Amino acid sequence: MKVDFHCHSFCSKDSLTRIPVLISRAQSAGLDKLVITDHNTILGALAAQQLAPNLIIVGEEIQTTAGELLAIFVKKEIPKGLEPLEVIHALRSQGAFISVSHPFDPYRSGWTHHQLEEIAPLVDAIEIMNSRALLPVFNRRAVEFAAAHKLPGTAGSDAHLLVEVGRAALELPEFSDTKTLWHSIKSGQVVGGLSPFWVHFGSTWAKAVKAFNQHEIELL
Repeated sequence: MKVDFHCHSFCSKDSLTRIPVLISRAQSAGLDKLVITDHNTILGALAAQQLAPNLIIVGEEIQTTAGELLAIFVKKEIPKGLEPLEVIHALRSQGAFISVSHPFDPYRSGWTHHQLEEIAPLVDAIEIMNSRALLPVFNRRAVEFAAAHKLPGTAGSDAHLLVEVGRAALELPEFSDTKTLWHSIKSGQVVGGLSPFWVHFGSTWAKAVKAFNQHEIELL
């Protein structure tokens, strides 16, 4: 299976990608599964799963008081702003699979090395390929950290624009839930690579559009 484990939809504050076109793009990119991991919400992922249940996995990228955690097979939304251990406990209680988003990207991580060492025994994986990393070394450090802690890796485009979907993915044996993913991911192989720098301007534009629209609504 070819799986993009990290992707955003219109339900993230920094994306304008609508669900139907996101599904179409994932299919044309040759993905067998797409994990929609919007920021601190599962509404987009749930809507997408209703439209394409064989393609979409419900995920969430959760902002803790430190860095972000990437959750897969999420059943109940986790709010932002909780302590990392609190978020991990809440995800464990619902049987989710837990990875760590772009842990060594200094522009987006938020994690200190001490915090990563503390949570390493409690998570299932580390994101070792994030297509939005500004420099390849950020992903290499994640690979080294995962290997040192005997953790498998997830890979994802971190797509906020349609063109990014499937830019990076993991090829691995078939899985259907957290338990089978935990076994399958151990033999996963990263495919794809980094997106061009300009995709970050797309996220900035999406934030600006949504902020403007909200301002217009407030004036009405």
